[in-house]
Amino acid sequence: MSSMAHLKDLVRRHVLRREASPRPDPRAPILAVGTSHLAAVQGAARQNGAAPRVLGVVYLKDIVKGGIRERFDRLRAMGIRTVMITGDNPLTAAAIAQEAGVDDFLSEAKPEDKMALIKREQAGGKLVAMTGDGTNDAPALAQADVGVAMNSGTQAAKEAGNMIDLDSNPTKLIEVVEIGKQLLMTRGSLTTFSIANDVAKYFAIIPAMFVAPYPALGAFNIMRLHSPQSAILASVVFNALIIIALIPLALRGVRYRPAPAAAILRRNLLVYGAGGLLVPFVGIKLLDVVLVLLRLV
Repeated sequence: MSSMAHLKDLVRRHVLRREASPRPDPRAPILAVGTSHLAAVQGAARQNGAAPRVLGVVYLKDIVKGGIRERFDRLRAMGIRTVMITGDNPLTAAAIAQEAGVDDFLSEAKPEDKMALIKREQAGGKLVAMTGDGTNDAPALAQADVGVAMNSGTQAAKEAGNMIDLDSNPTKLIEVVEIGKQLLMTRGSLTTFSIANDVAKYFAIIPAMFVAPYPALGAFNIMRLHSPQSAILASVVFNALIIIALIPLALRGVRYRPAPAAAILRRNLLVYGAGGLLVPFVGIKLLDVVLVLLRLV
């Protein structure tokens, strides 16, 4: 139970006790929470002929973790929309959402409301990730494409989620997304480079293999390699060297910077697609020159 809900429950019990009392003392202090409760207390005091007095004010609010707004900004830079789902009333939810910096919020949400929101987003073609720690979060965690349960949460939430965050940090989704995107980027970049690299090598190997029966294929020898033997040998050596050169990149991974998916795709196509076409031309030509100088062909 939240602090505000707990305090409201105390007020309710206090009011019930006063109503059950046979002779309530009009001079006794009355606990009031919020403007509506204060107005009711003032009205009751006037009926009893006593002047209402405010003895103090208790201000309660949920504490937003430091740096949470900056982390949500990082998610927004990745093109991810954040939605806060809470059981609090709309006014409280709006205040917390504004302070935390989320894009949208859903207040007074029941378990079925959370799951309905996720289904609605998925129906629109979006991938949905959900973090939660309570039993009422379990249906939504199970429905989400990625469900991250907090280690401090209930057993039901842990069983419903895809993974458990041992640090119980809701913003751990940032690391999950970054690692996932880096893995996809690394795989895509290496695949793009390999395909472009193979296309470029065809300009060296195909003319060398078929130039004797089909002299017209000599026009494809745009690298002007010395001979068919040097072309094939240079291509084989280059292929062996490029595999060794790509191993550190495969182990380290392509560096990820928060950006929309379209911008990342354009950048990787430019770097690894165009690079995969240009590097073989330069590398094979240099190896061809070296092989001729060393009289290996």
